[in-house]
Amino acid sequence: MVGAAPQITFDDFLKVDIRVGTVLEAENFPEARKPAYKLRIDFGDEVGVKKSSAQITVHYTKQELIGRQVIAVVNFPPRQIGPFMSEVLTLGYQDENGDIVLNSVDKPVPNGMRLI
Repeated sequence: MVGAAPQITFDDFLKVDIRVGTVLEAENFPEARKPAYKLRIDFGDEVGVKKSSAQITVHYTKQELIGRQVIAVVNFPPRQIGPFMSEVLTLGYQDENGDIVLNSVDKPVPNGMRLI
């Protein structure tokens, strides 16, 4: 369990661009240190299609990820993960075993909508 983060201002929060997108492709990422998938996610016209590495193999199959809407931070700099360049940070929570459960919307929204 991680402790509470330091308090920030609303302006600090607005700097983090969190958007919804739909998973177009999911494939195994065998070069990752921990089991992971390589995802291609459509964030709509403004942001476009971006790539993400996600350690979500325990709770999700590749097939069930296709077409699923996910939440991601889209304005971090790209990060090299082995041979793969991850362009967005797909968001989730650790369960009681430390495995990741995706953060998601409970009703469909247009790709690229920003968290407000």
